[in-house]
Amino acid sequence: MLPPPAHPLLAALVARAGERAAAHGAPRVGIVYPCDAFALDAAARVLEAGIATPVLIGPRAGIARAAGAAAVELQRFEIVDTGAAPAEAALHATTLVRAGALQALMKGSLHTDELMAAMVDRASGLRGATRISHAFLFDLPRYHKLLALADCVVNITPHLPAKRDILTNAIRLLQDLGIAQPKVAIVAAVETVNPAIPATLDARALVELSRGGEWPGAIVDGPFGFDIAISAEAARIKQIASPVPGHADLLLMPDLNAGNMLYKSFNYIGGGDSAGLVLGATVPVVLTSRADSLPSRIASVALAVLACRWHD
Repeated sequence: MLPPPAHPLLAALVARAGERAAAHGAPRVGIVYPCDAFALDAAARVLEAGIATPVLIGPRAGIARAAGAAAVELQRFEIVDTGAAPAEAALHATTLVRAGALQALMKGSLHTDELMAAMVDRASGLRGATRISHAFLFDLPRYHKLLALADCVVNITPHLPAKRDILTNAIRLLQDLGIAQPKVAIVAAVETVNPAIPATLDARALVELSRGGEWPGAIVDGPFGFDIAISAEAARIKQIASPVPGHADLLLMPDLNAGNMLYKSFNYIGGGDSAGLVLGATVPVVLTSRADSLPSRIASVALAVLACRWHD
């Protein structure tokens, strides 16, 4: 018998994506500039998992060298040959998305800035109705369900309108996953509104928006310290009455510094692993890092499969 997966909630996410692809056809995911072994290995694993059809977008010669390094058979893949520059591959990928030929994108070996520049270009990019943001979905050994974290990657010091969009994108993702009533904790250093801590003022405003019907179905509360957000017992001790503490589906972070440090703590100290997506574009986008585990890369593609609407 095979040992149980280290992160069973992410494994279940991949299984769901496989079931959806089997029922509706595998969506086409463009892997942009897959010119290293990491990207080609991930493409092969995605294909083997049956969750998506990878389309390799970049210079054929560079892709071939990477395939050799990864011992991957290129004839299994569709290749869209582009010029040698990563920016050319990114531009071609966005063109294919706008033409309806791709249902999601995945970053290969180009820099994140190169892919993002093509995505946000006002003339030829993939801007949607909301600001582009990012969300992680974590499988943590000491938490009872998947936990989302936003935004740890894209928005550096988001003001209130940006946080509104970050919440909109992340709540929509959770509802696409079948969580009809996601519980959202707005995280700050303290639980009281303090004018000297802008994150608490934003939290109050976002809670008021939620109570006014901004995010139907969602329960948004805060500000909460991290301990309150994650522990119903901590909330009980501090006499904070809310349905969110200890049951949060999403933590909205005050800024990128806090979010980035927390997500790396989850992975490197907390024993977690994650799937992540860029949201707010016309299609979901997987951003990868050389430090990501292979299961994380596969789970991120699975998340994109569950978030995209190619069969609707």
